Amino acid sequence: MIADLEETRRRLRSGTLPGALLRPGLGAVLSEGDRSLTRAALGQRTDRVAGGLARLGLRQGDRVAIYAPNSLEWILAYLAAERLGAVVVPFNPAYRAAEAEHILNDSDPALVVTDRERRALVESLGRRVVPIQDLPEEAKAPPAPELTPESPAVIIYTSGTTGRPKGALLDHGNLLAQTRGAIEAWRWTGADRLVHALPLFHLHGLAMGLNGTLLSGGSLTLIQFTPAAVVAELQAGGSMLFGVPSMYQRLCDHLEEHPADLSRVRLFVSGSAPLPPALFERCERLLGQGPVERYGITEGGIVVSNPYDGPRRPGRVGFPFSGVEVRLGESDEVQLKGGQVFAGYWRNPIATREAFTPDGWFRTGDVGEIETDGSLAIRGRLKELIISGGFNVYPREVELVLEEHPRVAEVAVVGLPSDRWGEEVTAFVVPAGEVTELELIAFARERLATFKCPHTVRFVEYLPRNAMGKLERSKLV
Repeated sequence: MIADLEETRRRLRSGTLPGALLRPGLGAVLSEGDRSLTRAALGQRTDRVAGGLARLGLRQGDRVAIYAPNSLEWILAYLAAERLGAVVVPFNPAYRAAEAEHILNDSDPALVVTDRERRALVESLGRRVVPIQDLPEEAKAPPAPELTPESPAVIIYTSGTTGRPKGALLDHGNLLAQTRGAIEAWRWTGADRLVHALPLFHLHGLAMGLNGTLLSGGSLTLIQFTPAAVVAELQAGGSMLFGVPSMYQRLCDHLEEHPADLSRVRLFVSGSAPLPPALFERCERLLGQGPVERYGITEGGIVVSNPYDGPRRPGRVGFPFSGVEVRLGESDEVQLKGGQVFAGYWRNPIATREAFTPDGWFRTGDVGEIETDGSLAIRGRLKELIISGGFNVYPREVELVLEEHPRVAEVAVVGLPSDRWGEEVTAFVVPAGEVTELELIAFARERLATFKCPHTVRFVEYLPRNAMGKLERSKLV
């Protein structure tokens, strides 16, 4: 069994990104608005941009940052840099000066691909700019460098919800294993067209959305997310949508007022944050099927998913992808091993050492529960654990109960300092109608042990989330 698993890992990791993603003969079409690139045109443009970047001095092993919104040019810059053996550093275009400065100083890129809006900021930080709207091109690209699955490919910075972002260094083998795992699990083929509304700077949009399209030979349409735009593209032939729960919430709200037949869509996938069971049920009713919920991490991409065929159980994220092992460590921490998982953080040996167990398993920091059938559920973060009166309270368990209340749209549970209890369980609620604090506390007490129930409920208009829909609990405290 172990030998079989190791062979699976080797197969999933085999090759390099340029060789795998730019193979001739596959029929992918990438489009954005009224612009499109066929597979042949994509390969030709990638070579020309690689030549242009090489003329600017970009070499194998150099870092090149991409600091701009999604576009076909973003994709060309990414593929051209990988073609040269450079290491791509994509990051959130919404980042302000201090956030951008941290990532640029930490990754130390030779070039920064950016747009007009951000150019002055990048130049003020002393970095060399490549304008994304006018990528340099040369008729002839340099010879392809010697790359292996262990060659570094990207540095993806963690979301920073619990501290300063760290750079997860992923190699070519990691990204290929992540992408091939998703293609196999979700039955992705060249006949699929993905409606792509996720940011490319994150692994969900990059390794799954873009790389998956290119590796499967399918097509992709880049759009800015609005419910109306998503519905229009799905009805125009889109077969798949990847999203986060807040996107599905908005999509369902839109469909309540503007019903649409989406029965021809093959697959909806949700991740990056927990999908509330009530929202799953709304999706079943309004989209025609519940999304496949999955679980992933910056350091390893998507590693666990509910099955494409078979029950998609709300509140559970499913089973490991091919080549991935999952176990629960101390305090039920989810730990991972496999070809998808990175080897360490960029220039941060202390964080790398702390991230792995002595026997080589990656410590995710997530608290999990594995049923006898092997399916995984995520119950919270170790760092979010509330200790109230000496008892352990996991916020996600309390949130799942409060989300069952018909007049609760969203909820986040945190521990606030208390002289009496050490920490006091506090619920921040976005209401979906008239509801009182006492009503919600009573609702929780009917379903939870008393020590887990919120002492206080605070009503808010929205919950703070990052670009991938992950809750930023630190902003509630």
